[in-house]
Amino acid sequence: MGIADRKLREKTERRQAILDAALHLFTQQGFEKVSMRNIADTIEYSPATIYLYFKDKNELLLALQTQGFELLVRELGVITSIEHPAEQLRAVGEQFLGFAFRHPELFELMFIMSGPMVAAQACAGANAWPGGGSAFAQVVGIVQRGIDKGVFRPQNAESAALMVWAQVHGLAALHLRQRLVVLPEERRLPAMQEALTLFYDLIRRAL
Repeated sequence: MGIADRKLREKTERRQAILDAALHLFTQQGFEKVSMRNIADTIEYSPATIYLYFKDKNELLLALQTQGFELLVRELGVITSIEHPAEQLRAVGEQFLGFAFRHPELFELMFIMSGPMVAAQACAGANAWPGGGSAFAQVVGIVQRGIDKGVFRPQNAESAALMVWAQVHGLAALHLRQRLVVLPEERRLPAMQEALTLFYDLIRRAL
């Protein structure tokens, strides 16, 4: 391995070490309480070193958000074995909810916090959303295949995908933000699954 390759590898590893430490601290203490200095202290870097990789906290959050979407897209890959578009769409919803329950901190970064989006817009314009676009495109693609096969009626695939995206996101956010306290505790998760089933039954009749 040449000097340039070794330096690039070390830089990549150092950047990932910063991100790993940041996510650990965010999970333990919450996003608001963790500073760039806290992250630097955890991995025994100087704050100046952290700023060589991320100009501010929002940019660091955006990098973590992007990794979260990469993980989500990989987990959604299991749906490729499902042939029927309607069943694929249902599987996306179930995978999405499962992801939110397994990775609540990443879900917060990906779909609720504004900081990462501030950094995204500053870097690439108002319509930029690194990571989010690829995940949404998977949903659009499923809807479009359903339209092409005559499973769903002809319509704008993006609009239909947005409806699905918003429904599943809403269920996950209500759960993670403890807004399902309107239901008895033992009914919350079953009620979410029932709501998802009802939603997809409606979709299969309407789309």
